[in-house]
Amino acid sequence: MIPGSNKDHPSFIRSFGYAIEGFVTAVKTERNIKVMLAMGVCAVICGLVLQIDLLSWCLVALCVGLVLFAELVNTAIEAVVDLATQEFQPLAKRAKDIAAASVYTLSITAAIVGIIVFARALGLV
Repeated sequence: MIPGSNKDHPSFIRSFGYAIEGFVTAVKTERNIKVMLAMGVCAVICGLVLQIDLLSWCLVALCVGLVLFAELVNTAIEAVVDLATQEFQPLAKRAKDIAAASVYTLSITAAIVGIIVFARALGLV
């Protein structure tokens, strides 16, 4: 496919297929995606048990989605860096470490939001 051209461009539906294929591949091959999905399922179960309100559901869904998004982007960045070089390169390490740090930062933020949402649902705040 030529960038910026419609030649050999996949259909809109086929593009969804590629996205699903990428998600399935990430779940099958990446431990951290599995951990993030498990934590997301735990958050949903807690939300159901505590019967959180609509706004809280929005916050939980947003946090789960953003953390999964960040982990998928991190995985893609790591794959591209690994494709570019098989040897140790300080700049490659820097790119991978910074990408991982972005997931870590977002995960901490999501955890704080989760603590606030569920503490509120429990009447603690």
